[in-house]
Amino acid sequence: MPADDVSTSAAVPEDPVLVAERAHLDRARECLGLMRAAASTLSDVGGDAFASEMLGKSRAVRLKSLADDGRIPPFFGRTDRLRDADDRATGLEEFHIGRRHIRDDSGDPVVIDWRAPMSRPFYQATPAQPLGVALRRRFGFAGAELTSYEDEALTTAAQRSGADPDSRLGQLVVEEIERPRAGPMRDIVATIAPDQDDIVRAPLETSLCIQGSPGTGKTAVGLHRAAYLLYTYPDRLHRSGVLVIGPNAAFLRYIGAVLPALGELDVTQTTVDELTARVPLRGNDSAELAQLKGDERWAAVLRRAVYGGIAKPQDSIQIPLSGRRYRVPVERLRRYVDDVRRSGVPYAIGRERLAMTVAEDARRQREHAGGSPTDAETRRCARSAELGDWLAGLWPEVDARQIVRRLLSDPGALVAASRGAWGGEELALFAAHRHRPIARSVRWTLADAVLIDEVEGLLRRTDLFGHVILDEAQDLSAMQLRAVARRAHTGSVTVLGDIAQGTSPWATTDWAISLASLGKPEAVVRVL
Repeated sequence: MPADDVSTSAAVPEDPVLVAERAHLDRARECLGLMRAAASTLSDVGGDAFASEMLGKSRAVRLKSLADDGRIPPFFGRTDRLRDADDRATGLEEFHIGRRHIRDDSGDPVVIDWRAPMSRPFYQATPAQPLGVALRRRFGFAGAELTSYEDEALTTAAQRSGADPDSRLGQLVVEEIERPRAGPMRDIVATIAPDQDDIVRAPLETSLCIQGSPGTGKTAVGLHRAAYLLYTYPDRLHRSGVLVIGPNAAFLRYIGAVLPALGELDVTQTTVDELTARVPLRGNDSAELAQLKGDERWAAVLRRAVYGGIAKPQDSIQIPLSGRRYRVPVERLRRYVDDVRRSGVPYAIGRERLAMTVAEDARRQREHAGGSPTDAETRRCARSAELGDWLAGLWPEVDARQIVRRLLSDPGALVAASRGAWGGEELALFAAHRHRPIARSVRWTLADAVLIDEVEGLLRRTDLFGHVILDEAQDLSAMQLRAVARRAHTGSVTVLGDIAQGTSPWATTDWAISLASLGKPEAVVRVL
């Protein structure tokens, strides 16, 4: 009798490459845990209370950056690099590329940060220009589980080893690009194209404008640029920082989840509305009036309204110093006023400087007479009632809200400050929608807040950032762009948008116009 038939199937052997890469994945997580454990033992005791506070904050940031989010794989790619320039199959070095640097207890790299110079060939290498890369490997994940890989040969030696020589986008990349977003952002850091990588790694000094239609990844490129700049220029950006400006609160929640996944935590995020939130908003403008309030002509009008109140000294002044009174002649007073105005300092700072300059005149007179007034006595002179009364009539204190309220409630004041900037129909529109002159009854609008921010910029120094990334910039008015420009006066910008997608009354039709309002006419426009 024949033996019973027994159905058997030989076990399918696991791919040895997957086995090895999964082992490296486990090792990377283990090393990351050891790095975090080592960081937790760092002392936060300094020489004084301030030093201890700084050390404690530094340790907290370090621990947060070393946190292991189990949903995000430690690496997404690998390069096999030639040890020398010869195209040989032997002598390859393996480098795994991920969101942050991970090292073992000997200090050797387990994962290289995607922003490091060593990682750039992963994005830039081609068969025509392999940049020392013999083979590029991309990994596929289901959640945090490594499920597949794809090899791309970039040299003849690697091609002889059996890797796919096709230099076009591989199937893993295509699937990654086309798959729906399951979280705050698809894993675009693993699929950055060479032209996007060029934008991300442009020098800090370079201002860029990225024009891209929906789906081109311009926002992702901008956020990767923020992470790259913070990594590459830590000393220069430690104090000034990076500011990311988005169109709404939903965008801020979105990037709040993205940037930590790219290895960066220290980025200031806001919207233009929050940036210029100087007053509570209770009113709304028509599209026509909003467009007019966003016009760049307001910059000159507001400057004249602020500085137009400065008078020319007509008489000398006597001020107290060290128990005596000293006369400062009108000729010198006029020169001091002219010098401060020409210095270009903000209005309120100029007022303080003028007071101190006049007090220093009295100090020199006292010293010439044999006295030795102290710095404290000179400062008291600058704050004296006599000098304060003189300043009140000559260089009066100014409030930004009062300036804007007066211009938007008094047609005569607006005409005087405009000096022909507005036409008759435009002035009539302002007059028809003028604010009430009483402060507490004013129903401020979004466009009004931007005008108030402009005046605040004339009065005082504005916080500056080393780099500003501005998304959906096509929808900003010239006055809103000027508000951003004040924060990026000494830094650079990355502007993101699509002219074809403008939705606001003041949406731009030409990037050159917007970049001029932003104070960066030299910015390079790139199209994705």
